[in-house]
Parts: sequence; C-alpha cells; structure tokens
Amino acid sequence: MTATVAAETPIPVRRNGIGAIAAGATTSVLGALGVAVGVAGIFGAARSVTIGWLLPLSGVYLRIDRLGGFFLALTGAVAVPVGVYLIGYARRAHLGRVPLWVLPVFVAAMLAVPAAGSVTTFLLAWESMAIASLVLVPAEHERPAARAAGVFYAVMTQLGFAAILLGLLLAAAASGGANRFADLMIHSDGTRAVIFVLTVAGFGSKAGLVPLHAWLPRAHPEAPSPVSALMSAAMVNLGIYGIVRFDLQVMGPGPRWWGLTLLIVGGLTAVYGVLQASVATDLKRLLAFSTTENMGLIALALGAATLLADAGATSGATVAMAAAMLHLVAHAAFKSLGFLCAGSVLAATGLRDLDRLGGLARRMPATTVLFGIAALGASGLPLGAGFVSEWLLVQALIHTGAQHDPVVALAAPLAVGAVALTAGLGVAAMLKAFGIGFLARPRSEQAAEAGEAPFSMVGGMAVCAAICVVLAVIPVVIGPALQRILTELPASGGSEFSGLGWIVRLPGLAGSIAPGVIAIALLAAVTVSVGVIAWHARRRPATDALPLWACGAAQPTARMQYTATSFGEPLQRVFDDVLRPDTDIEITPLAESRYLVEKVAYRARIGDTVEKGLYRPVARAVRLAALAVARAHTGSVHLYLAYGTAGVLIVLVVSR
Repeated sequence: MTATVAAETPIPVRRNGIGAIAAGATTSVLGALGVAVGVAGIFGAARSVTIGWLLPLSGVYLRIDRLGGFFLALTGAVAVPVGVYLIGYARRAHLGRVPLWVLPVFVAAMLAVPAAGSVTTFLLAWESMAIASLVLVPAEHERPAARAAGVFYAVMTQLGFAAILLGLLLAAAASGGANRFADLMIHSDGTRAVIFVLTVAGFGSKAGLVPLHAWLPRAHPEAPSPVSALMSAAMVNLGIYGIVRFDLQVMGPGPRWWGLTLLIVGGLTAVYGVLQASVATDLKRLLAFSTTENMGLIALALGAATLLADAGATSGATVAMAAAMLHLVAHAAFKSLGFLCAGSVLAATGLRDLDRLGGLARRMPATTVLFGIAALGASGLPLGAGFVSEWLLVQALIHTGAQHDPVVALAAPLAVGAVALTAGLGVAAMLKAFGIGFLARPRSEQAAEAGEAPFSMVGGMAVCAAICVVLAVIPVVIGPALQRILTELPASGGSEFSGLGWIVRLPGLAGSIAPGVIAIALLAAVTVSVGVIAWHARRRPATDALPLWACGAAQPTARMQYTATSFGEPLQRVFDDVLRPDTDIEITPLAESRYLVEKVAYRARIGDTVEKGLYRPVARAVRLAALAVARAHTGSVHLYLAYGTAGVLIVLVVSR
C-alpha cells in the first residue's frame, strides 16, 4: 500500500546572509515588542491611541486590554524564535522569489489584529494579515502544488473575510453606527444570531474549523517552514481571538445554542483532524491536520464554557475557559517547534515523505530530540505541553454538576468521548511521525546523508522547546495571566482561576494534579532503569549470538520495519467510511502470457473527504455558471446594449 505525496525537488542553497539576518532580526524584534506590549496590557491598565490621519474618515484606533494583550504576547512569542530560525533557514533553503521582508510585514499585521480597538481598524489589520500570508504561501511557486495551494487559500481567505465584514458591519449598524468595540451594543436576538453565524464562519475559516478547514492542509505544507510555523502557531489563533472577542465578549456569553454549536463543531473538527493526521505520510501535512485537531479542541472548550455558563455551572465554565486559553499557549509552543523541526528536515534532505525518511536520530540528533518534545506536547501525554490544558478540559466536562440540566448531561459525556478519541489517535499520529521519521532505518539516500541544522535554526527551535518544557512541568508561570484574562470574559462569570499553581487545582471542583511531581518521579524511574540496565550489561558475558526477533539477520534493514503508510493502514480500515480512500489495484501480466501475473501493485490515496464531498461539487457548479455567463458574452455591442436596456427596465419595474 502506498500513499501519494507531493514530489519534492532538491532544495538549492540560497546565499543571502545580509537579507536573512535583517529579516530574521526584524521579525524577532517585532515579536519581542509584541510580547512586551502584550504583557503590559495583561497586567496594566487598558491603553488606547488614535491615529486620525492614517485611515480616511474613521482613523486608526488601537486599544490594548487584557484579552488583546494576551493574544498580542502569544503572537509575539511565536515570532521571536521564528525570526532567529529564519536567519539560518534562508541561507540554507529555497524561499522562492518572495522578498524576505514580507515575513516581518506579516508579523506586524498579525500583531495589529489583537491591538485593534475599532471595527475599521480591525478589518484593515485582518486584511493586511491575509494579503501578507497570501504572498508567502506560494513562495515556491515553481511547483504546481504550491501554486494550487495559493489559489485555494486566496479563495478561502477572501470568502472568510467577506463573512467577517458582513457580520461586523451588521453589528455596527445595529449599534447605531458605532465603530469602537466598547460601543457595540446589539439588543435584537435575531441580529445577534445572524452576526454569530457570520463571524463564526469567517473566524472559524481562519482557525481551520471543519468544514472550512480545507485550505489549511494545503497551504501549511506548501509554505516555507518559518511561514508554516507562523501560520499554524500564531495566525490560526487569531481566528479563535475573533470568536472570543466578538461572540463571547462583545455579544457574550450568548445563549445555549451558541455553546452547543461551538461544542459540536469543535468536537467534529478535533476528531476529523486527528483522523487525517493519523493516516498522513507527509510530515508537514500531518502537522497541519494536527493544527486542525487542536483548534477543534479549543473551540470545544469555548463551547463547553458557554454551555456551562448558561446552565449555571460557573466553576465548570471557568475551568473550561482556562483550558481553552492555556491550550492556545501550549499549541503555539509545540506546533511552532514541530514545523521548525520539519523545516530542518526538509532543508537537510529535501523530503517531507515519512516513507522515505528515517535514520535521522544519528544524523540530526538535536532536531530529533526537539521534535520529540513537540510530538510529546501534541500527543497530550503527561510531561507534554498540551497535557495540563486537555486535563482541565476533561475535568470541566466531568465535574459539570449538571444533573438537573438534560442538555448538559447529554452533551458533556459525548464531548469527553470526543476528547478521549482525539487524544488516543493523536498519540498514534505523533508516534508514527517521530518513530518512523526519525528513529527507523533511513529509506532514501537523502535521509542517510542528512546533516544537522545550523546553530541559528537549532537555537530558534530550542527556545520553543524550552517553553514546551516549562508549560508541561511548571504551568504556574502562566497562572497570573490566566487569572486576569478570565475576569474579562462573561462565560467565566468574572471569576478568577487561581488553581494553576505548583499543584493544579480546580476552583470549585474536586480534582488536582502536580505536573512537577510527575516529572520528578519519571526522571527518577528513568535514572534507576538506566542504572539497572548498565549494571546488568557489565555482568552479562559478551556474545555474538544474533537476536531472535530479527530472524537471524545481523542488522535489520529498512524493509523489515513499518512504513508510515503501513503504520496508518489499520486505522484507515477502521475509519474507512470517514476517510474514504481512493484505491487502485494494478496487475501486470508476464510478456509471455496474459494469464500469468508478474506483479500486483496496490495503491491508496487518502484525500480530504470534506473537500471532495463539499467543495468540489460547489466548484463544479461555479464553473458551469461561469461557462454559461461566458457564452452570453459574444462580443456583440448590440447584445450588450440589449442587456443594459433589459436591466434598466427591470430596475424601473421593481422601483415602481
């Protein structure tokens, strides 16, 4: 069984030292500035500034409050290591013909989104972010896959912007023409419902929520790896920011069906994303679908907080909201690290196909260890960056105290099941990526001859890894920020989350966990195990006997080990109705007789089921409509005059 992966070409070396250093340094400085301003917004008083001359009529209005400061600091924290990484990556890998200065422009636009304090400023910043990312995605436009990803992303991002534009304009009109967020007051339930649907669709598209996720597994793998890290660890977070800011804060906490909508969409997104990640063989595509999975978990947590708040379970709503905010931070850390490690592998080998990688642990030891930290965080296991936030989410759903609310009593167990299934499949996906891509035998000449990434690339990855370790072992460092943010969100009832200390406690609920104690116990167990193994090795006599499990072979070869495709094949069979792979069996007969078979080839390609079932029919309908319109344009001036006359007559009749 094989899976189709986009063919890679050898990556030429790009010698651009001054440009790379300038772009990387500017990106890191902008990120550090974002962190500083964001932290000041979280722990200080809200500050605002108006620049009247920069935008006609309304001007630019910036306001940094606690929520905006949180996302500002989060975006900046991703940009700092990416800028350091870019210095080495741009010198070693191919970035197409896009000027390197576009990357800091992209970072600046992302920082402007949570800093915006008015509708017009927000829309300007959002569209600037979209345009900058749209320039960067097809950077390697000489490859058809990159061009196709750019076109697909352009369509999806503009459709999402149209939905956001309509929703915010409707909110401003319903508020008497108000422009600033603080002045938006929508009293009509029907208007609020329409705004909620439009904004969730628009922001959910940017966050990669199903079924609006289809651009993400196309664009993130094809973009240069520093761009992939920024998009997957920072830009998608701003989609969640839009939902939190407008739907849960400005119009929040919202009725019950808002929470159910986010809960259902989030659960479906998480399960579908992790299913696709578990069968993917392209390393960057696997990480992209992992982003879809984690954005689904965050949306699920936001929906749970809204639903529990409506049911009166304030403690559960606070814990669920804290889980969403903490998982945003954890995902930004381990996903930026994952994409940067994938970029190091791509720069060293020119490959993304896990079936052709392997053996990187010896050739790239630092990258292997760092990717292992990222994989542990993405799997949601203890000592991983994502463990505490997922544990908080499960505890919030379990301890709902909703025995008198049948809707919550039914939704909570189903949500717990979705989180549990996501966690289990996430472990399988990351085990495949790490075990087969890094620990197995090399399956290609490129993998066997790979070399370690340069110092600046390893340094950028090490910063992300350090943040992952801190979040996994001592999450108390982010506790004060979470306390201040939750007091601004109506879904948490204005209550503080004071349980994120050395021992993570659930305020108002039963349950606690100590990540630091788990880390110490695991470290002690590993130390003892290594010592016992070393002691037995010294006492055991040397022997030349071959291992039994290798069937008498002196050294196992790559053909004796699982490939990424074969690793995911059992899951493909179990979830065949969801994944719906395209299979093909090719039988080649012998030249002497067509009744004798020389070889049988079995191929399976797993695409995006939602894209095939939803987007392709719509694209065909649009194409047919365009052809019909094209046939009506014959080039005849008389026909065009007739069209104009008919249009004027229709307007007159309607006006009459």
